[in-house]
Amino acid sequence: MKCLTGFLITLLTLASVNSMAEAQPPKAGEVKHEPYVFKAANGETVDAGMGRLFAPENRRDPKSRLIELTFVRLKSRSKNPGPPIIYLVGGPGGQAISQVRTLFPLYSHLLEAGDLILLDQRGTGMSKPNLQCRERLNYPLDQPLERDHLLRLMKEQSRACAQYWREQGVDLGGYNTNENADDVNALRQALGIVKLNLFGTSYGTHLSLAVMRRHGEHLNRVIIAGIEGPDHTYKLPSQIQKNLEDIARIYRNDPQIGKDLPDLMGLLRTIGERLEQQPATVEVTDPANQQKVKVTVGKLDFQFFLTSLPGRVARIKSFPATVYAMSKGDFTVLGETSLSVRRGSIGSAMSFMMDCASAVSPERWKRIGREEKETLIGRLTDFPFPEICEAWNAPELEASFRAPVKSQLPVLLISGELDGRTPASNAEEVRRGFPNGHHLIVEAAGHVDATMFTPQTKEVMIEFLQGKPVTITKIPAPPLELAPLKKEDSKAAVK
Repeated sequence: MKCLTGFLITLLTLASVNSMAEAQPPKAGEVKHEPYVFKAANGETVDAGMGRLFAPENRRDPKSRLIELTFVRLKSRSKNPGPPIIYLVGGPGGQAISQVRTLFPLYSHLLEAGDLILLDQRGTGMSKPNLQCRERLNYPLDQPLERDHLLRLMKEQSRACAQYWREQGVDLGGYNTNENADDVNALRQALGIVKLNLFGTSYGTHLSLAVMRRHGEHLNRVIIAGIEGPDHTYKLPSQIQKNLEDIARIYRNDPQIGKDLPDLMGLLRTIGERLEQQPATVEVTDPANQQKVKVTVGKLDFQFFLTSLPGRVARIKSFPATVYAMSKGDFTVLGETSLSVRRGSIGSAMSFMMDCASAVSPERWKRIGREEKETLIGRLTDFPFPEICEAWNAPELEASFRAPVKSQLPVLLISGELDGRTPASNAEEVRRGFPNGHHLIVEAAGHVDATMFTPQTKEVMIEFLQGKPVTITKIPAPPLELAPLKKEDSKAAVK
């Protein structure tokens, strides 16, 4: 009986010890691993594991709480893999895990070089907290967009979102690119990796540059595609204008499209002026409930629509048919786009905080002001920044954050020839700080879209990660296949 009693006491003691161990709060830098099956949208499965890294929400506060950063590590297919590659997705606010799951064929080639680590950056995806805002814009449908009204609504909803997350105990001041960069290094340390490879796209290049500045000694090689430098958070109106003019040239040189759209820039100005004088009301289907609704669109609706064109190859291909229909009085596509903006979520607190913290230098801001009135879209590409930052009470990072990054690291910079958001000139500016940098331009490619992951581009990326020299500077691509015009849908012509 005594033996049985002793055995039970031992079991209870072990259970108590285990319970206490489980109850111990995690420490900064600790990783909890768990089994995980990575199944891509195309049905492929990859040997993988999931982990959660605990990191301070704000490293400048010694009493900061810890947040969870979720990552998935996909095992390399190589028999002799190189250093692991961390993928830093764009946005800010993108979700690395879900994006690669959806577009796995675009990224799977990286497994030939090493393990691929997909990190959901702080405030995004499967990381906790996920700072998606619940608020929606709810702009009236019977009025054309008006800048001050739109900004006022965005500020109201932003304040509501910021208040909600602060009431949940979130320190929004910890959501900036320096903290994001320190997360990358903390993950490297936690996984016992001596040196990392980085692959960043769009905002992920902005983040990669911060990692290089702060933790470059722990990096091996870096690939950045669609480069947003330290002082490139706000776009230059002149770069957007040049991209529109390049697109107009493509249309003009097309043997079919050029006959009907010989002067795209002139036509865009004419459509904008028409909508300014006489807004159009169109009936469209609300995807939320499949009900018909009427949306009134004006010049600002049209200008915002144009901001989605630079850098988006799929939009560039379909735009001739869209703008031709508008020239004939059919604004259905514009109405559909404007409805999605007016009824959509305002976005993510993480995204707003990151961009507000990065900001731009006074010199770049002055240049934006000088160029604004001389271009078709002005600074709408950056809307609602910087005005929205006041609603978030977002502190800017120090001026040194926006200074050029200089490093001896081997860096491959990739630009799409038709990328208006992060043009090749951005990459050339950044490359000055990298004597071991190589700039590769992909013809007929836009802003980090599928055309930037052509077979030849993928081959160059793998060779670079394997330490081989890159000898080419441009990858050719066939001319864009533009969507044909639908002349039968024509209505009253714009005069």
